[in-house]
Amino acid sequence: MKKRIVCFGDSNTWGLNAEDLSRFSEEVRWPCLFQSWLGEDFQVVEEGLVGRTSVMDDPLFEGLNGLNYIVPCLKSHAPLELVIIMLGTNDTKERFGLTAHNIAQGIVRLAQKAKSIENGRGGISHKVLIVAPTLIGPKYFDTNIKFSMGENCDLKSKELPGHLKHLLMDTDIEFLDASESVSVNEIDYMHLDERGHRQMAEIILKKVKEVIHIEPTC
Repeated sequence: MKKRIVCFGDSNTWGLNAEDLSRFSEEVRWPCLFQSWLGEDFQVVEEGLVGRTSVMDDPLFEGLNGLNYIVPCLKSHAPLELVIIMLGTNDTKERFGLTAHNIAQGIVRLAQKAKSIENGRGGISHKVLIVAPTLIGPKYFDTNIKFSMGENCDLKSKELPGHLKHLLMDTDIEFLDASESVSVNEIDYMHLDERGHRQMAEIILKKVKEVIHIEPTC
């Protein structure tokens, strides 16, 4: 049986192309690149959803609360080797009224829920890796996306990794800060471009090698 890894995220895991709101192809999306570099012994499951939050119900759109979906999601893909969670960008929206610390608390709560789920491996727990997402550029507010996001999203985004790192100290949940090492596009300054997807796949692959002790094929 292949070792299964679930990538649980938002539009940057789904692969949204900000140029025309389409979906990047399998040759571009970071989970697909990650899969190809891991090799045939692994199966990477793309669980990206545009607009997904960590723990918040969105008053405008239904079905986006990650906490409500994480249990059936992970149980349906069990048994698992690893769950990668990359969320937080949508939680910065002004309408949720969350601080960066609140957002980090929600992500950690979600990760703890993911860690607690029985994964069908005879009591052997899967590992969980939180990835701090790329930074929202200040210029996002000069684009149309400001109308859905609201104010100060870039400031919360910048503060989020530090809060996550602090909250995850002395836990068994792994952490990777992708906030400053992966580039976003120059359209909405929020979503990954093709270069960003490759960068994300590279740093996640390097971290996953450490977390589950594998030697990739690339």
